[in-house]
Amino acid sequence: MLENDISIIVPVYNEEGNLSELYNRLTKTLESISNKYQIIFVNDGSNDDSFVKILAFAENNPKVFYLNLSRNFGHQIAVSAGLEYCNAKCTVIIDSDLQDPPELISELYAKYREGFDVVYAKRKKRKGESFLKKLTAKLYYRLLKRWVSFEIPLDAGDFRLISKKVVNAINNMPEQNKFLRAQIAWLGFKQTNVLFNRETRKHGESGYSYSKMFRLAFDGITGFSDKPLLYVSRLGFVISIFSFLVIIYAIFSHYVLKETITGWTSLIISAAFIGGIQLLSIGVIGEYISRINTNVKGRPLYIIDATNIDCDIDNKS
Repeated sequence: MLENDISIIVPVYNEEGNLSELYNRLTKTLESISNKYQIIFVNDGSNDDSFVKILAFAENNPKVFYLNLSRNFGHQIAVSAGLEYCNAKCTVIIDSDLQDPPELISELYAKYREGFDVVYAKRKKRKGESFLKKLTAKLYYRLLKRWVSFEIPLDAGDFRLISKKVVNAINNMPEQNKFLRAQIAWLGFKQTNVLFNRETRKHGESGYSYSKMFRLAFDGITGFSDKPLLYVSRLGFVISIFSFLVIIYAIFSHYVLKETITGWTSLIISAAFIGGIQLLSIGVIGEYISRINTNVKGRPLYIIDATNIDCDIDNKS
């Protein structure tokens, strides 16, 4: 297969209402950049007619390709599947909900032509998102930035352009718990940003619930920082010192001051507090062990049900 100038990876999950407009805007933008392009739609187990629309695009345009996954594996894995199959000098990751404007790809590509390997779209404004979502996202990324040993761009999602050598490096990272924006940042390379205003979702509902966002956030922390384990150890040390001092005070009070400390309430509160800290600590350690267990199993990251890309599915799934 001849190498394209630019490849677009579009993860899709129940986005039938947005796909036609997205496809039209993508093709118009790409044709203004180069005639050598490809669009890879990754259908991540959609329950609506998203895949039917993707099939129609592919039938009418030989530059449109698809990967139909056997079930919903998640956004990050869907993008990872597209990265394994793309064939271009540079690749753009863009969601299918139209919140990220396809027209911005021209600016991303212009920066790439200046010599940057990573060009991420940085949000100036985020329309249509709740105050809680904006606040939690802002706090999380600033916390993650303090905990990791490398620079993670703030206020940027997965909408970005990456060069072929970045794609190859990502494909050589074997972990099962994907957090691509941190993986790309960890690689380094020359990077810059393009500012834009994120639009509201036009049709449908976001597939990212708060529970999924929390899971992704935890993957980012446990995958790129050992600080939680360090803090758990320090917390255990502090509580041990505090407990030791309480014991010394109780002995001193009983034998010297002749005042025995009594109180069922204080005893239960102390036991409940220490028990809660223990469960929290075990949970944090368990997350790291769970990551090890997931990677040791060696299961495929995803399973492809159908594709129009000329390759061996059995070897890639």
